[in-house]
Amino acid sequence: MTTGQVAQPLPGTLPGEIAELRARLLALDLEVAHAEIYSALRGLSDLSNTINAVQARLICAADASQSAADDAAEVPQDRRRGITGRVSSALRESPRASQIAIGVAKTLVKEMPHTLAALTAGVLTPYRARLLVSETACLTLADRHTVDRQVCADQRSLEGLGNHKLAARARRIAYALDPASAVRRAAKAETERYVSLRPAPDCMTWLTALLPVAQGVACYAALKAAATTGIAVGDGRNAGQLMADTLVTRITGQATADAVPIGLHLVMTDAGLLSGDCEPGRIVGHGPVPAVIARRLVTVAPAVASWVKRLYESPTGLVATESRSRCFPDGLAELITIRDDTCATPWCDAPIRHIDHITPWTAGGRTTLDNGQGLCAQCNLDKQDRSVQPQATEIEVPTRGQPRAPTMAPAERAPAA
Repeated sequence: MTTGQVAQPLPGTLPGEIAELRARLLALDLEVAHAEIYSALRGLSDLSNTINAVQARLICAADASQSAADDAAEVPQDRRRGITGRVSSALRESPRASQIAIGVAKTLVKEMPHTLAALTAGVLTPYRARLLVSETACLTLADRHTVDRQVCADQRSLEGLGNHKLAARARRIAYALDPASAVRRAAKAETERYVSLRPAPDCMTWLTALLPVAQGVACYAALKAAATTGIAVGDGRNAGQLMADTLVTRITGQATADAVPIGLHLVMTDAGLLSGDCEPGRIVGHGPVPAVIARRLVTVAPAVASWVKRLYESPTGLVATESRSRCFPDGLAELITIRDDTCATPWCDAPIRHIDHITPWTAGGRTTLDNGQGLCAQCNLDKQDRSVQPQATEIEVPTRGQPRAPTMAPAERAPAA
């Protein structure tokens, strides 16, 4: 079996029965009367929710089995990495998303039976169940049981209830049970404020700030007032454009929004850069951009206040791609970051924080471009400190970005790179 392949499920086993159920669904005749379509949609929605409840129970069973195995092997608590990697591979999700799924599953199965029952019955969606888990996170187990019972014991009361109202109901009951915990939670939340940037469609980005409510409202009100003033004097831009441009100019101190200095890693072919070719370029950390926009970044960017780092798609010869040292030199590390763009762990799109050897240095791996990979901090720590690391023993040399199948036999702990 090669990496990424999963063994065919055996008839009569749980995976086999699930495969049969999926085959039956795919074989359904979808040519039905118009009046039956909506009933079928409701049934499929309920079935999807039920499947998520079954997944939660299976995740808890896997976690309990792994804990028992770690206990039997006397693995120290600080060396246990749990089932995140295998759940991530099985669900085709990032490690971070899998950690959240595991936490939600354990809470539903062990601490919120009524919410789990509503999810199993199809009344609650996974997102709404996760809302209830989040809203009760600050409570003691006894109080969480109370909120769970009062909100979800009567499943009929959940019909027609929107997400906001459902969360508000749980929050109101939780506050009545333990006001002090709500105050502590709000104080802790203020310490977790941050600003993030992620790609959006059409060569745009989402700039997001998590702020205390008063500060967030004040920022929005100031931008709204500036937009209202601009519209009143006949600026010509709409309210959304004025608010966005005002945000940029006030944060950066520039006179206009498009005069902001830029620094980009722009990866494109020589034909795309010089010959008007239509092959798209790629901005590291953002993704593909049309060739026209890529060329515009190179030719129109202000020469003094901006810089655009230009690289060919074939990086051979730009920097030394091999080093005798254990640590990756700055130029080689930068090139690996540009090549990989995001964490090389299957399903993980987190920003690269560490440059790591694929074949560890301690196992004879060299510090080269082909043996280097960019990883986020969590994935690199998991890789180096996982007591049970699933991988294909038939593959002699690991390949960057190969997905790991959840059914593979565990190997011994991989040494640190």
